[in-house]
Amino acid sequence: MTETPTASPETADTSTPLLSLLDLATVRTGQGVGEAIAQSVELAQVAEAQGLHRVWYAEHHNMERIASSATAVLIAHVAAQTSTIRVGSGGVMLPNHSPLVIAEQFGTLAELHPGRIDLGLGRAPGTDQRTLQALRRSPETAERFPQDVLELQGYLRGQSRVPGIAAYPGAGTDVPLYILGSSAFGAQLAARLGLGYAFASHFAPQMLEHAARLYREHFEPSDALDRPHFIAAANVIAADSPDAAQEQWELTRRERIRMMLGRGRTLTDDEVDMLLDSPAGQQVLGMLECSAVGTGPEVRTWLRDFADRVQADELIVTTAAPDQAARIRTLELLGEHVVRG
Repeated sequence: MTETPTASPETADTSTPLLSLLDLATVRTGQGVGEAIAQSVELAQVAEAQGLHRVWYAEHHNMERIASSATAVLIAHVAAQTSTIRVGSGGVMLPNHSPLVIAEQFGTLAELHPGRIDLGLGRAPGTDQRTLQALRRSPETAERFPQDVLELQGYLRGQSRVPGIAAYPGAGTDVPLYILGSSAFGAQLAARLGLGYAFASHFAPQMLEHAARLYREHFEPSDALDRPHFIAAANVIAADSPDAAQEQWELTRRERIRMMLGRGRTLTDDEVDMLLDSPAGQQVLGMLECSAVGTGPEVRTWLRDFADRVQADELIVTTAAPDQAARIRTLELLGEHVVRG
């Protein structure tokens, strides 16, 4: 649903899953990277004050508009400027790295911020094939993903699967692992390994319900989890009036067109107008299917209905609006109407 939710707040279910924030660390038009990171810190601090459970950052490469490529560095920066909210990756693209290096990085983070660090892991490279070559990786590396997850888990538990090799720091920190995905593969792997599973429905909603069902049906309890923990992602814009929310939603749609179809240049308003109704534009906007737009009570209703439909134990939301003040207001309204509502 990508319009203002129509369900009545009075009929909403009273149960609410955990609520968390996925910050895309987006560099807006005309903005510097330093300013974008400062805004990410501010969002994390607001999310913490509003009682959100965690904030995650995703690894991307060779994308001018994304400031989270050095994911562990950004996590360290945000964790140092917050005090209680969990901070982690959503996710680290493990095929781009050796499991030992990631264990050392996140083990260091766990020693610096005990009990607050998460490690979400993705199988995709998070970039294009040419950038993959620049990372000194090959497409075949992704085929080792299940084995690499287990190797990484062994390092963090202090039970290395590689004779004579241990992670220092890292050993014994047992940083919680989550599998990220947008297909059946990730759901099945997370279920088989007994790990938490997060589905990227904020930009790839097509297989959400199928993956959620697979994960729950095939989950095998483990030392990490005795029951499934399913996280579903959604885009959210909450405002004090429906009109204000829709205004931010329209700006968001146009910004997404600029980001995905600009191809290295800034599109004019007329070009964006043309692309909005084009097949390419409709494909981009279709990625935003899982979006809640409206007032605090309206967004609360949409999120609860969404969580109930996919049996989510946790929702992780992006504050989709391009304006920082609107993103902050979204978090404030989520705190008031969802976390404490």
